[in-house]
Amino acid sequence: MNSTLGAQLRHAAELLAREAGDMALQGRKSGPLTATTKSSPIDMVTKYDKASEALITAGLARIRPDDAIIGEEGASRDGTSGITWHIDPIDGTTNFYFDLPMWAVSIGAVDEHGPLAGAVYVPALGEMFSGARNEGATLNGSPISVRNNTDIADALVCTGYSYRISEREVHAKRVADIVMKVRDLRRFGAAAVDLCFVACGRLDAYFEEHLHTWDLVAGQVIATEAGAIVTDYVGDTVRPEQVLASTPGVHKDLIHLIATSGNTAP
Repeated sequence: MNSTLGAQLRHAAELLAREAGDMALQGRKSGPLTATTKSSPIDMVTKYDKASEALITAGLARIRPDDAIIGEEGASRDGTSGITWHIDPIDGTTNFYFDLPMWAVSIGAVDEHGPLAGAVYVPALGEMFSGARNEGATLNGSPISVRNNTDIADALVCTGYSYRISEREVHAKRVADIVMKVRDLRRFGAAAVDLCFVACGRLDAYFEEHLHTWDLVAGQVIATEAGAIVTDYVGDTVRPEQVLASTPGVHKDLIHLIATSGNTAP
């Protein structure tokens, strides 16, 4: 039953992510944007974030009326089915605002056991990532898997910086140490995309702190189904406050690097 349900939820997530993402992309191409800020001066939101979330929640109300919803832009609905949707209507709003291609619509579903299904659509690249528990992960319908790499010195690692201004210096010191011990570092600015890039082997690992469930759920199930290990910084169950996703061969080495690099004091 769960496998069938997972496939159904995955399909729903794909359909709604594509519809919302194409709408937002068309809007972005239509002309200059204005934006406001939320938790900090670098935490941006545009009218398309809100329009995308409204489209997705309306679609879920139509096809999954008994499910709960948690959305980044305030969507909230209780449910009775045991399924909760976590929606990031535009992950990477700063990239969206500056017309950089690294932004996505992320829609993930959770049951009592954790992430069950999800889709991450990157409209500017025309790429649809999706996955469901025990059913694998795909990119535009083709199966994907993590890169087979056991050499931390050869690892291409991605990270992100918290919106919490006070913590950026701490992370910058950590990153300055880590970059000397891996092949190189990248910072794309969209957690869901980063997780999917680990899943398809474009990155060996991604780590970031202080995310939210809507950043994580869809990308987590996609990365896990593609063979990634997704944990917190010490190898325990992943949580939005600490996310480390990597190909299995470098996971332990990355835990060690994160622990011993920079100023890791709380």
